[in-house]
Amino acid sequence: MNGIEVCFHAPKLIVWGRLYIKLYEELITLKTRTHKLVVLAMIGALAYILMYFLRIPVMPVPPYLKYDPKDVVIVIAGFLYGPLSVVAVSALVSVIEMFTVSETGYIGFLMNVLATCSFACPAAAIYKWKRTLSSAVYGLAIGALLATGVMLLWNYVMTPIYLGVPRAAVAASLIPVFLPYNLLKTGLNASFAVLLYKPVRLALTQARLIPVPSISPIGETERKVRFHPGLLAVSVVVIVTCVLLILAWNGRI
Repeated sequence: MNGIEVCFHAPKLIVWGRLYIKLYEELITLKTRTHKLVVLAMIGALAYILMYFLRIPVMPVPPYLKYDPKDVVIVIAGFLYGPLSVVAVSALVSVIEMFTVSETGYIGFLMNVLATCSFACPAAAIYKWKRTLSSAVYGLAIGALLATGVMLLWNYVMTPIYLGVPRAAVAASLIPVFLPYNLLKTGLNASFAVLLYKPVRLALTQARLIPVPSISPIGETERKVRFHPGLLAVSVVVIVTCVLLILAWNGRI
């Protein structure tokens, strides 16, 4: 091929090269989106299963105040993919719950979505902004406090409608009943999330369902999961304390 032919074919080669690169990028994007949908579907299914089989009564009165660990896996989805994934998975799981096991109908659906999103969305947003261990812990703490405040407000608004009781009676129960319940629930969720996120991330990375990040913010790309000793101790203490409180409130100890 002489110089004239090279000059003649060069523009075509450049165009085909760009088309090939564009096609490759589109295939990579499609593969990434497919993996994301698969992971979110798995997380949604796991959240529903945990809710279905692990609904634990927290207090004998009112009996509808129960704990289930679905928010733990939903906040992990938020750590992986951001706050919008929290909204999507929470809404999907709550809809299925409303039509299968819920006794509270649309009010329960609304309260479930509000509780999950007010806890997990701030945690996911803060961690997305800065992917470090301290950001994850800070986000979970902010989410726990925000969810507690949000649910106190919405329990005050919705509980009289659901139970048909005077609003004054609900207001009198906010501090002795709803406040400790929501603090216990979010404390358990935050502690379990701290303990489980790194193993879940490592397992998904090894299964090639999520990409390996260029920066390992909290050790999720290591071959072995390593926990911060202080954080591990605090999480275990919170979980044990919450379990003892549930047993005490139900007269088991």
